[in-house]
Amino acid sequence: MQCSATEVSAVKNNLTELLQASYDKILSLFEERDLLRTISKHMENNLTELRAQLTAMTEKSDWPSKCYISLHTNCLMMKTNLIFSISFFYTEDRCCPAGWKMFGRTCYLLSVDSGSWDKGRQDCRDRGADLVVIDSREEQVFLSDLAPVDTWSWIGLTDKEVEGTWKWIDGSSLTTSYWDANQPDNGGGDPNCGEEDCAHIQTGKKITKNWNDLSCDASLRWICEKMA
Repeated sequence: MQCSATEVSAVKNNLTELLQASYDKILSLFEERDLLRTISKHMENNLTELRAQLTAMTEKSDWPSKCYISLHTNCLMMKTNLIFSISFFYTEDRCCPAGWKMFGRTCYLLSVDSGSWDKGRQDCRDRGADLVVIDSREEQVFLSDLAPVDTWSWIGLTDKEVEGTWKWIDGSSLTTSYWDANQPDNGGGDPNCGEEDCAHIQTGKKITKNWNDLSCDASLRWICEKMA
């Protein structure tokens, strides 16, 4: 069975569109660590599927089509290598500003000043960052040793919108937590505590139990996070 010129052209157009879309995504999102990794993974999956399609077409096509597909496959691989090279360029040899500490591809800053949760978040934003979102155990371990012992620092976790429903400032739900015993307790019903809608991390405690909820107006230090 031979593939028609229309079918070959359609495959070519699909490949070109897919590569262009992936290329645009990588260029526009190279500073987004998690999104970049996701895109790279999707590209690998797409390439596997494309290779399978091209192999199937080659087996069914006549000699001229085989030559064309072979050349187009080489072109496809060259473009793909270029995309990954661009990705590598934008993610390698990055560094953090003075005073920030790097972990993975991310920079962290423990504030010198103290203030409310909102003040801390605004300070982070002014620095092109935001309050830290803890999305791995490794990051939790790193942050648990970032500040001197017994330091309380705001993190980007709150239940301001719905009491008892804790969410990160990026909108993601809390799936893995490291609350201290009997926390969060929203002040334990003590009217002097008020609403405790913001979370902080405390160094010097057990790594898996060093979060606590506190009034968002309390004066603590804070931890900012941004891509390197």
